[in-house]
Amino acid sequence: MYKFFKIFKLVIICVLYFSNYAVSSEEKIKIGLLVPLTGNDKKIGQQIIKSTKIALKDIDSEKIEIYPKDTKSDPNKTLQSAIELKDIGVKIIIGPVFYQNLIYLDEIKDIIFVSLTNKTLNLPKNVISGGVNATSQLNTIKKFIKLNEIKKSIFLTPKLDYEPEIKKAIKQSKIKIYRHHIYDTEPTKLTAQIEKITNYKTRKQNLLDEIKRVENSELPDKDKQLEKLKKRYTIGNVKFDSVIISDFNESLKSVITSLLYTDVSPKKKTIITFNQWFDESLLKEETIQPIYYPSINKKNLKEFENKFFKEFNEYPNYLSLLSYDMVGLIYYLSLNNELTDIDKLFKKKNSFKGKIGIFDIENNRINHRLNLYEVKDGKLTEIF
Repeated sequence: MYKFFKIFKLVIICVLYFSNYAVSSEEKIKIGLLVPLTGNDKKIGQQIIKSTKIALKDIDSEKIEIYPKDTKSDPNKTLQSAIELKDIGVKIIIGPVFYQNLIYLDEIKDIIFVSLTNKTLNLPKNVISGGVNATSQLNTIKKFIKLNEIKKSIFLTPKLDYEPEIKKAIKQSKIKIYRHHIYDTEPTKLTAQIEKITNYKTRKQNLLDEIKRVENSELPDKDKQLEKLKKRYTIGNVKFDSVIISDFNESLKSVITSLLYTDVSPKKKTIITFNQWFDESLLKEETIQPIYYPSINKKNLKEFENKFFKEFNEYPNYLSLLSYDMVGLIYYLSLNNELTDIDKLFKKKNSFKGKIGIFDIENNRINHRLNLYEVKDGKLTEIF
């Protein structure tokens, strides 16, 4: 009789074990989505939701469920929505989109937020930056510099709120730079600063002195030499062979134009900038070319844009592609990790190939392996 009860007890334990295993193996991957669905930024949020729908369709797994919640682009509403997601058992959340909405999220325990921001400074411990950050961009620029045997790079950074982010990225990427200059974006101040950085006044004076010397000489080819000199802007070289500019849009164009004014031409010195997201206006500015910059995989972006347009009859923003990849990334990580061990999910060293490119994950940090592009003669070319 005792033996019978012992066997019966063992059977019950086995049944319970395999029953729990079956439930565990069929456990849904609940992914929260914190995006603006109302307010000025609602179109961004709506497109992100559409991109996650495409991701679910492409992954084709019944294990994933997406739960969108509105942030209204407001930190308080973001916190409230995050608590609501936690209450229904969500362990991992894509979002928020904007850095300013992260400030209260460290109040929520046992949840990881994969934000779409590209900022990495002063993040709450439970927030991972999933955007194309400055370190990822400098890692790519560093590779380009090495391949082209560039020896002396100066770094130009505008006096704006992302200045500390750039300084952190320079340190993390271990990129070697000759000098780092912080400049004022106000046009007259910018020109004066670029003149100083390029030693323009001395080089200009060198030219004027040489013209005067030749004029006062009795050289047989004096007229020919003067003709050549008067076509020049300066005499003397600068102490760098490349310029890295962490700027964008019209401000970037102003900096390169100021360099041209001081006789530092992109045709003689390599001009490298940060991710311009394939800004087509740069293609039209042939006087400031060639320019080099890192960015995501353009071919994959085009394929995604076409797929998105076919599905929704509109073209997506770049954050849509990022959120598409984040769904795939979380699904990939969940195949080898239990979501109950959410704190370990992004600590292990992993790599994931998405539409943007390759993600490198380790120690709660995501870096992107980016491509590098050249804008030259009105055309965009992939370098690597």
